[in-house]
Amino acid sequence: MSSLNDRMLDDLFDKVPVPEGYKGEIVEGAFYIAPHRDIHWQTTSTILDTLTARFDNDLQVLSDVRIDFPGDLNGFAPDVAKLRDGSVADAEGRWLHQDVEFIAEVIDPHRAKNDYGPKRTAYAVAEVPVYLIADPYQAKCHLFTRPRGGEYLSRLSVTYGADIDMTNTILGLTLKTDEFPRDS
Repeated sequence: MSSLNDRMLDDLFDKVPVPEGYKGEIVEGAFYIAPHRDIHWQTTSTILDTLTARFDNDLQVLSDVRIDFPGDLNGFAPDVAKLRDGSVADAEGRWLHQDVEFIAEVIDPHRAKNDYGPKRTAYAVAEVPVYLIADPYQAKCHLFTRPRGGEYLSRLSVTYGADIDMTNTILGLTLKTDEFPRDS
């Protein structure tokens, strides 16, 4: 991003108050704000628990923390972002998208089109190795790996209840989805 775009993004974030219990982010220059539901946190918590069990004290993970991604005014706050070991924020306190190894987004009906569309593209352009979408409305998870040329070359979809095998990814783990809550 150019410094002008950085300033514009900062100004947008500073001017829009995000109430507690809500998530705000900028996708392609548009500000989105929506409430977190219990189903959202329960899914996020399960993913975080799996990462913690796998990486123990070596885990550098963020949740709902802004990271600027490639594209025009993309200040995303991923539900889960695992950073590579030794990552540090820049001089302005921002985390670098180049340090992100894994992102999980839990679908919210107000922002689903962003997670499936522009955010997936931005994550692929940024070459985030593993991108997971957990969708309680479909009761499915969608795993995207092997980013090349602004898209993910591999996609796996599983219905809640099945395990997601990520042993051949940078994570080296299996994610159980049998306890993921569904929106009925």
